[in-house]
Amino acid sequence: MTRALMIQGAGSNVGKSMLVAGLARAYVRRGLSVAPFKPQNMSNNAAVTEDGGEIGRAQALQALAAGRAPHTDMNPVLLKPETETGAQVVVQGKRLTSVRAGDYAALKPRLMAPVLDSFHRLAAGADLVLVEGAGSPAEVNLRDGDIANMGFARAAGVPVVLVGDIDRGGVIAQILGTQAVLEAEDAAMIRGFAINKFRGDPALFDAGYRLIEARSGWPGLGVLPWFDKAHLLPAEDALDLAQGPANPGAALKIGCLAFSRIANFDDLDPLGSEPDVELRMIRAGQPIPGDLDLVILPGSKSTRGDLAFLRDQGWDIDLRAHWRRGGRVLGLCGGYQMLGRRVEDPEGVEGTPGATEGLGLLDVTTVMSAEKRLCEVTGRSAAHDLPLEGYEIHMGRTDGPDRARPFARIAGRDEGASSPDGKVCGTYLHGIFAGDAFRAQWLRDHAAVPGEAGHAARVEETLDALAAHCEAHLDLDRMLELAGRP
Repeated sequence: MTRALMIQGAGSNVGKSMLVAGLARAYVRRGLSVAPFKPQNMSNNAAVTEDGGEIGRAQALQALAAGRAPHTDMNPVLLKPETETGAQVVVQGKRLTSVRAGDYAALKPRLMAPVLDSFHRLAAGADLVLVEGAGSPAEVNLRDGDIANMGFARAAGVPVVLVGDIDRGGVIAQILGTQAVLEAEDAAMIRGFAINKFRGDPALFDAGYRLIEARSGWPGLGVLPWFDKAHLLPAEDALDLAQGPANPGAALKIGCLAFSRIANFDDLDPLGSEPDVELRMIRAGQPIPGDLDLVILPGSKSTRGDLAFLRDQGWDIDLRAHWRRGGRVLGLCGGYQMLGRRVEDPEGVEGTPGATEGLGLLDVTTVMSAEKRLCEVTGRSAAHDLPLEGYEIHMGRTDGPDRARPFARIAGRDEGASSPDGKVCGTYLHGIFAGDAFRAQWLRDHAAVPGEAGHAARVEETLDALAAHCEAHLDLDRMLELAGRP
């Protein structure tokens, strides 16, 4: 029988995603075949899988850590927020519907079957399945019909390790408070706890650690110190997007607009890690700085909604001033759609049917449709005929005169658009900056920056370092023993 272990958090953002990635790499290095799994994720940061669907990008990173290709079974339910109260529901890689938050509870009972189906398929082909929970099981108001935490753990018979975040404070209450509010049957699924994000001397927490063991009856599985290289791995949540370090001498200064529904923002990671690049996240209420060389409009889960958000910040005025000064603009996916003259949604795919005036920096128009394009792509850059790789994950079709100057050529078709002076470009392609040759040439075009090779290698090295970090500070033997007796 395949071993399985579920990592749940005593709160949100305790580091579950990174911990699963580190454990996956650690157990692979021990010779096990490992598969990551998250029953339900809520994220607009998605990855395209080899079987033609989409999953949360955190599960794609965990797949990389496990040495596996991303597959839709690794994240069978993905919720992609479209508004403050509604989300698109993706089931086993394909869009099922869009629902308001209040209506999702009625849908959840239908989703346990595909969740278990995906889990059992993964388990059939692995020695160990590492399961990531969502949020916290302490959110007992969401327990009815739960598929993300204890509902799944009990349905699949998977033991749980509860993780607390000591960096935010109150970790003793996090762990013991979770036990206090859980039903007895749910609490019985927890077989141990671990502490994450410790700074300083772990010995100073010995008394607290023993107190948790004594009060809870759960064994402690280790105290994991703060992992300094965490910033080198893709962030799962837009709230975790870090402001790049100040770099007054940077040859290229880039600003990225932090939309309210920003999506697939890990496109920026390879640029942000370049030593001669300063990457700034421009957040709500902040003007676009006048010293930027390039402004990036990233992906968005709600193009028309984020166009309104953009205008509310006054960024439309700042962008036009940036463009008049000779600054460059790059739109990625939803950002590409915003750069055009209009975004039309006659079927109400993103909400209320209608049309929204775009920024008019590209002579193109986008028409939304319910059909979603999901595919991995290889092609050539139009400017220098260099190989590039990436993926598409979008709804809508874009066309117009500026498409005569494409960004890339993919399988015999032109992709993307450019303004006549080449200062404004748009593309539906995500992930293109991960390619060293393309990124290096793109940087030279923008600021004579040579570019630093090896982004993929840096991610692999960081995953190895994370695995070693877990090995050094967590009881991996005991965790594997727990996983073997559900």
